[in-house]
Parts: sequence; C-alpha cells; structure tokens
Amino acid sequence: MAALLLWFCWDLPRPEAALATTRRPSVTLLAADGAMLATQGDLYGETVRLRDLPAFLPAALIAIEDRRFRQHPGVDVIGIGRALYTNLVAGGVRQGGSTLTQQLAKNLFLSPERSTRRKVQEALLALWLEARFSKDQLLEIYLNRVYLGGGAYGVDAAARLFFGVPARRVNLWQAAMLAGLPKAPSRLNPRSAPDAATARTVEVLEAMAETGAITAAQARTEAERINPRARPSHGAGWFADWVLEDIPARFPDSADLVLRSTLESRLQAQVEARLAALLAGPGARASVTQGAVVVLEAASGAVRAMAGGRDYAGSQFNRAVDARRQPGSAFKPLVFLAALERGATPEEAVADTPLHIGTWSPGNGQWRPRGEISLEDALAFSVNTAAVRVLLRAGGARPVAEVAHRLGVAGRLPNDASLALGTGEVSLLDLTAAYAAFANGGRRVTPFALVANGRTALAHVAPDQVMAPEHAAAMRRMLAAVVARGTGRAAAVPGRVVAGKTGTTQDFRDAWFIGFTGPLVIGVWLGNDDASPMEEVAGGGLPARLFREIAEATATAP
Repeated sequence: MAALLLWFCWDLPRPEAALATTRRPSVTLLAADGAMLATQGDLYGETVRLRDLPAFLPAALIAIEDRRFRQHPGVDVIGIGRALYTNLVAGGVRQGGSTLTQQLAKNLFLSPERSTRRKVQEALLALWLEARFSKDQLLEIYLNRVYLGGGAYGVDAAARLFFGVPARRVNLWQAAMLAGLPKAPSRLNPRSAPDAATARTVEVLEAMAETGAITAAQARTEAERINPRARPSHGAGWFADWVLEDIPARFPDSADLVLRSTLESRLQAQVEARLAALLAGPGARASVTQGAVVVLEAASGAVRAMAGGRDYAGSQFNRAVDARRQPGSAFKPLVFLAALERGATPEEAVADTPLHIGTWSPGNGQWRPRGEISLEDALAFSVNTAAVRVLLRAGGARPVAEVAHRLGVAGRLPNDASLALGTGEVSLLDLTAAYAAFANGGRRVTPFALVANGRTALAHVAPDQVMAPEHAAAMRRMLAAVVARGTGRAAAVPGRVVAGKTGTTQDFRDAWFIGFTGPLVIGVWLGNDDASPMEEVAGGGLPARLFREIAEATATAP
C-alpha cells in the first residue's frame, strides 16, 4: 500500500501553488465608448467574493455540478456510487462523480489526461484543498479560476464577455448560463452556440428548482427570458483582427493590456447594418455578393468604422484592408492632382474627343464629346479620354504614381497611360486615406486604431503636409462638383457639403465611391470575391447610395 501510494504521489505538484497559476498575457480591445470589442490571450476579470455576488450564482453552480458540496470532504463517495449505477444502467458514461473540489484540483494542478492515476491524484489534491481552505474559499477560487469559454477565466470575465456586465450584476438566467458552461465551455459558448447554451441554461434552472434554490415558477419564467444574444453586438471583427494582428510585435514584453480604440460602436453598427441590408436587397438583385466600408477621421486618420465584408462569421477575410482591386475612376483625383501640381487649373480646358495611343483607345461610355471641357467637368462627369490627356499633361504615369505613393497608396502601379483609368490595384483603406488629404487641407494621414489616455498616442503618425493647401482646395471644389452635378449625384446629402468620386471597372467587376462630408472620409467598395461581373452596378449607383446612408448615419453617431 505504501509503495502504491508513493507511485501515485511521487510527481504531484506542490499544492501551495493553488493561487499562483500561469497564463498568457491578455489583450482587451475596447471601442471609443469603452464597449468590449475583442480579447486575445487569457482573459481574467475582477477577483470576486461570494458576498459581492448574487446568491443565485453560486447556488446555480452547486445545483448543476455538486449538490453535496457543503457535506462531502472533497471526494463524494455517495456521488461516485450514484454515477456508477447510472452509467451501468445506461450502458455508457452519462454522469460523472467528480466534486467541485476535484474539478478545482484538476484545473489548478493537473493535465486533462484521463487515467486512473490522474483520478487518484485528483482525489488526493481535493482532500488537501478541503483541509487547507474553507468551503466558501474553495467556491471563490473556483468561481475566479474556472474556464468558461472564449478565453475567459472566472465568472466575472465571462459575464463581461458574454453579457457586457460584471458578475455581481448578472440576472438569474445569466447566472444559470454561466454555471452551465464548465461542462463544455466551447460547445456551450453563448456566442458561437446560442441554442446549445440556452438548452443547458434550462437544465441548470431546473436543477436549481429541484434543490430549492428557486421555485419551479421562477425556473419557468427565467427560461422564457433566456436570450444569449441580449448583449448588443458591435461587430467590428475585421477591425479587431486588423488591430490585434501585430500587438505581440509592438508590445513584446507586456503583461495584460487594455487598449482603447478609435472605433465608434454606434457608427460601426450602422455601417454593418446598412451594408448588410444593401447586399441582401438591391445588391442581391444585381449579383453583388460582397462589399467593404471604411470610415476615417479626415484630420487625423483615426478609423471610426470598418466593415471588411457582409458577414464576419461567414468570412474573416478583410476586404477593406487586404483585398487589392482596380479602383477605376476613383483613382482619377490623384491624376488631376498631379496635373494641378504641374500648373493646371480646374477651369483649364481639355479635349474630350476620341484618343489613340498606339493600339490602345480608351472609351468614354455614354459621354458625347463636346470638343473641349474644363478639368472640373472632366472629373465631374468622369470622361476617360480627358483623364488620359490630363495624365499626359501631368508628365505621364510616373509622376502620377509618385503622387499616389506620397498620399499613402501602396504597391506597384502601371507605368502607362491606362493608370488614368484606375488599372492599378489598391486597397480600400489606402485609397480612402489618400482622399483624406483632399479634405484636410493637404496633409497625409496614416490610418490608426489605438488611443491612449484620450490622446492619439499609439500607432499614430502625425500628418505631413504633402500637397499645397491651394491644390487641396481646388480638388475639394472639383470633387464637390462630382456630387453636385456629375456622376456622384446619388451621394448628395441634403443640407451638407459632400465631395467624392465614383469608380467602376471593366464589365462592372468593381464599383467604388469614396468621398467626404464634415469631419469624415467614407470609402465604399462593392463587388464579388471571384471578380465576376455585377449587373451594371456603377460607382454612382449602389456605392454612392450606401455612402449617403452612412453619411446620414454619422449625424446620429457620437
């Protein structure tokens, strides 16, 4: 017996380390209003005491996990016998005999390995814990340390993650849901499996009624109130991925981090809802399956909202940041800026007649040539042949590409006249940030997402003056003409000055509208992931309409 006991005990961990667990540092990302957007690593909340919790929370845990918790010494012989009988009758494992103290011993000290040796070690450690701590202390340790899914350890972290409230403020059904999670934290996660979480919560409520913690009537009433989706969703999955991607490199030696972001929750919700509604309605009828939206603060580059697709749960690919598509005529403002810097003016005339450069001849769509038009009209009505002539007047593709790079558009661009028609590939985020320089008087902004102490102190590069203020003013005037009387009329917002540019690529594979009103720059892209054509969706149609809806929503966002 002594040898057998020695074999079980020789590699037991030191139980004095009960409260000194190791874990990965956590990162908690908050919206500008303090709402939780995402977490990374092991998330722990505040250390809770039983006296601070509603009585039904520990009662729910005891009812569903260990009804004889207050009576047994750490190992429940009666419970083990009952579980053995139940499993024999059922012909399989239907019930476990582990007590809360045994679960705590396993979570604190042991691996998930299933073996007789580990079960004996678990029992020995449970007996030690019972001798070392009171029942209330054991319950507090369990409530603060148990893993409840989504990276959350302890009831406070889980309550904040799933319900947006601290553990001391959960209601009855929320407490029952938390108590039901230890059985299978991933499979019962309220976010990813709301139906399974609801069914488990009903089981917990029924168990509470059986133990007398609540009445049967209370259990029925609370079962009808269960709503795992009750916490308002601020979406922003793509935004959170973008921000958290390089956190380990930027904070390599940090402990837990709580980072406040620039994202405005209400505006983000509006952006996602309006994009989803457009894709489900007129977009579906026009063979549009995807879209992306970026909302930036023109003065600084702070990202206020970002939607990288129609549904983050269906696809985590961020079309606002990682997709590179041809912008079509949405690139033309950079061409016209290059011409202004070579001495051109908005009033200056340019020919809109057919043009041949070698074997290439750009088309003008339905535009009927007038002979000559002003540069302002050429941009307002997106006349292709005039835009190519403006590029040539600016010195060709190379100076235009230099302007694009100066404004923050990354990547290689074509070194030929087709660049005037937006044949290079850009990201929505880069091109939207480039338009910010037109809106803010000529300063290049670098999109950023984190703030510290109310200041843009993280991941924020101060804007540089990259164009003359008079050229920025001229571009604002021409882009305002696009919306006032040109291809972007659908983006107009009554009572507000709106400026922007439409973009449509060959065969209607991409449709863009990028513009600004008030302090914000808004970029919209619509298309299909496989680059299949849409049904005559141009930048002045659905993208301009979505821009207008989002611009109107900014009036109600904080």
